[in-house]
Amino acid sequence: MNAVGFVSSDTLRANFSRAMSDMYKAEVPLYGTLMELVADTNQQVMAQSPEIASSLAQTGELQRLDMERHGAIRVGTAEELATLRRLFAVMGMEPVGYYDLSSAGVPVHSTAFRAVHEASLQVSPFRVFTSLLRLELIEDPALRDFASSVLAKRNIFTPRALELIEQHERDGGLNPQHADEFVQQALETFRWHHTATVTLEEYQQLNAQHRLIADVVAFRGPHINHLTPRTLDIDHVQADMPKRGIPPKAVIEGPPRRQCPILLRQTSFKALDEKITFKGQAAGEFGSHSARFGEIEQRGVALTTKGRALYDELLNQAREELGAFPNEANAAQYVAILEKVFAAFPDSYPELRQQELAYFRYFVNQTPEQDFDSLEQAIRAGAVSFEPLVYEDFLPVSAAGIFQSNLGDSARSHYETHSNKHEFHKALGRETIDELKLYADTQQRSLQECARVLRLSL
Repeated sequence: MNAVGFVSSDTLRANFSRAMSDMYKAEVPLYGTLMELVADTNQQVMAQSPEIASSLAQTGELQRLDMERHGAIRVGTAEELATLRRLFAVMGMEPVGYYDLSSAGVPVHSTAFRAVHEASLQVSPFRVFTSLLRLELIEDPALRDFASSVLAKRNIFTPRALELIEQHERDGGLNPQHADEFVQQALETFRWHHTATVTLEEYQQLNAQHRLIADVVAFRGPHINHLTPRTLDIDHVQADMPKRGIPPKAVIEGPPRRQCPILLRQTSFKALDEKITFKGQAAGEFGSHSARFGEIEQRGVALTTKGRALYDELLNQAREELGAFPNEANAAQYVAILEKVFAAFPDSYPELRQQELAYFRYFVNQTPEQDFDSLEQAIRAGAVSFEPLVYEDFLPVSAAGIFQSNLGDSARSHYETHSNKHEFHKALGRETIDELKLYADTQQRSLQECARVLRLSL
């Protein structure tokens, strides 16, 4: 708590993350099995590679590894998105990055709510990838009007949650009692409901347009559709999932396996088929809906603008060479192509640093007896070390790939549209933050601290 008795936003975020995980584990027992698999894998990796554990300890990531997870939700209106921004602000989470998924056949655009300073991320790196449905992409005008009317009638927040958000904005914080109450009230927004707000026929019409549209429009709120733990070896997890009764998707999204992981790799188990009672159905009658799945991620070093340009170029080259959407039939071929193409991407941290392809954090190992003329000289002498700065954000192609693998290949659509960042910012009520600037700022802070200790000027 701070001096005036308010619970810190970092503590609130950590408490909410744990509560969300407990709720989701109760709703989706397979998620608990997934968490056990990830924990076992991480322990095994650190036992076999002590240098990985040492690097994580140096950067502060070791203490956050077992609580690292991200959630994903989808909302239907600008008002819902704007209120979510206020709700997440209570927990110190800001909108970082803009992702247009319509070009990949998914009718949403998105941002990631998360903490933005490395000290806060070490307390709780919890993130929520939040997508706003683009109603203008529904081709049938009558169906578009129907979807809009259904969404206009719902309120995804409890009255008490809204009161506590306003109280936080007015007073600048929440005391322990109100902070605990806020966590419980906020959880209700993300809870799963087995009842739909539309009839089965209406659901089928929405589903025929796009399964994600049905998932957003037909329910009382933006149920959390996955929580994602962080693994240190996603290939091991992918291989072990079937042994624990977890059916994995065919292809790991993102870059190929490397000595020095970059950006983000993701896989998941397939979406659950869950019983739903639709509006107007008699007692004992059910339909079904598939939305929630289990996702796992492996995070690597954050890339600079130059590094991202090289990554995008190589990924596009691999996809063009494959000539199809990655799926079960061509999974082995796609992996082989990825590995071949990404041989052009340097695979050592010194090379990545020297070529300015990635961001790093710098640490003074010990106060040296000698003086240095520059930080580079101190690095060469071993007085200053550097560790990869973990990528905290997402990849549009990977996000779309996860969505599509769980919606089914037939759900892919082609939208003749363009990125609409301005409209997203208007709905959100503010601009999103440039994630690359955050990484550059973190790197610069670490360099300035090293320069201070070594009495050097940058």
